Amino acid sequence: MTPLITVKNLEVRAGRKSLLSIPHFDIQSGEVLGIMGPNGAGKSTFIKALSLLEKPTQGAIFFKGEDISNDLTLEMRRKFAVAMQQPLLLDTTVFQNVAIGLKLRNLPRTEVRQKVAYWLNKFQISHLAKKQAVHLSGGEAQRVNLARAMVLEPEVLFLDEPFSALDFPTKVQLLKDIKSIIEQTKTTTVFVSHDLMELKYLAGTLAILMDGELKQTGPTEEVLSSPNASASTFINDWKSLLN
Repeated sequence: MTPLITVKNLEVRAGRKSLLSIPHFDIQSGEVLGIMGPNGAGKSTFIKALSLLEKPTQGAIFFKGEDISNDLTLEMRRKFAVAMQQPLLLDTTVFQNVAIGLKLRNLPRTEVRQKVAYWLNKFQISHLAKKQAVHLSGGEAQRVNLARAMVLEPEVLFLDEPFSALDFPTKVQLLKDIKSIIEQTKTTTVFVSHDLMELKYLAGTLAILMDGELKQTGPTEEVLSSPNASASTFINDWKSLLN
């Protein structure tokens, strides 16, 4: 079976500095991939390259077997949605924030209203539809951010530490909700996090990224319980922080 996404000889450089160097990597359809590594490892760079937000210095990215490395068209980019740590909401209502992507696609008003209402309900924020985004709590804002991504029905959802700024009870509930939504929609998801709890709960596959290179990839529990020589110091240091 052809992987949904394949990376070959992917390089991202800033001047002479290598930010990312990945000879080969596959992401399967429906997979929830967690990416973990120290600060500066290249995690956000990897997400930006995969989602076509940043053009690689060299190498190729294949989507369903087709090279999309130079396909920066709106049609291709719209197959992906990205939710970052900071929601970056527009200074308008919750409804309008979630609707913006659909409006840019010129969908009929009735369809926009139906889709937005559906996703507001899925993220349990229907009661906030008319509230101004600037007055939302951190957890509410992130729910709006995720609803804005999912309303576009992306083939791949990229999450770059969307829960890191949330308090623990808020984080736990949102993790439960997004996991349920991902499972129901079977949305392929790439999830960057520093939090072992988040990764163990959400990600079926875990990749350890260090110095711009993938050091180990496999089932999440397997990687965490049996890290290889390259990943062991990083993982064991993280585990010791939790004890």
